[in-house]
Amino acid sequence: MPRILLSLGLILVAGCALPKTGLLIMAHGGDPEWNQDVQTAVAPLKAEYPTEVAFGMATPSTLEAAVQKLEACGVEKIAVVRMFVSGDSFLDSTEFILGHRSAPPAPSHGAHQSPDQDHSGHAHDGHHEPMATLTASEATGGTNGSTKPDEHDHHHMEPPRRIRANAQFVLSRQGVAESPLIDQILVDRVRTLSRDSTRESILILGHGPGDDSENERWLASMQQRAARISEVGHFRAVKCETLREDWPEKRVDAEKRIRQFVEEGNRDGGRVIVVPFRVAGFGPYKEVLDGLNYVADGRGFCPHPNMTRWLQETLRETLATQ
Repeated sequence: MPRILLSLGLILVAGCALPKTGLLIMAHGGDPEWNQDVQTAVAPLKAEYPTEVAFGMATPSTLEAAVQKLEACGVEKIAVVRMFVSGDSFLDSTEFILGHRSAPPAPSHGAHQSPDQDHSGHAHDGHHEPMATLTASEATGGTNGSTKPDEHDHHHMEPPRRIRANAQFVLSRQGVAESPLIDQILVDRVRTLSRDSTRESILILGHGPGDDSENERWLASMQQRAARISEVGHFRAVKCETLREDWPEKRVDAEKRIRQFVEEGNRDGGRVIVVPFRVAGFGPYKEVLDGLNYVADGRGFCPHPNMTRWLQETLRETLATQ
């Protein structure tokens, strides 16, 4: 009997010695539908780990609230999966907020903006109309275990501050756009909307950064992700564009190119399919394409099974490399 009790005690001690792991997912956030699209992708992971979603642009208050919820569940180690298109988005701020960096990042012009913001609070009306030919005024672009700001003011960010936490943090570093899993999402979005590829043009539309050389890297990545669209059919054209949303002087030129592509795609009985290169939602594209005819279902990468796979793979990689 003493040996049995001793063995049981050793098992319990060994079990307690292993830190309980939780999952914290960072996502930009938007209207209720945008947030729910993300929650749909996250849901399967909740069966494996205590999970919280912190919506916001590395917002200290939402991150702190999510961490407190996880710690209240006994979590001692938190894997932070950053669900942004670009791996650079808010990385420095997040490292400082979570104690991985000694000083906050230096402020810079436009620092309040993310290279993959969705501006969802004012960019779409939360209604999907798949497989309809729409004008931009008709097209559109998702909270359950989540923490989000009281409002989505995209022109103001909480300054980074160190949050109170006892848990150990490990952070993901790669962006969603780096994953080949996105290729199939784009293929599926196009296949759902396509009717006759020989008269259709495809526009893959993303946020884009301010720096020109970085924007070229964005476009190259988008083109790599979009390469498999040819599996759907022989399209008139497949074009990737970035709106450069937060840099007015560059956005003007981008809007001209984007609208020109859609106008030309509609000539001679043509049809244009617009697919957002975003984590979720349709962003501000409804306004940008106002008055033009195009087809869109308003869905970004979420919801799609591959986004759940991306979360699972990124979580495993994050835990394995720390």
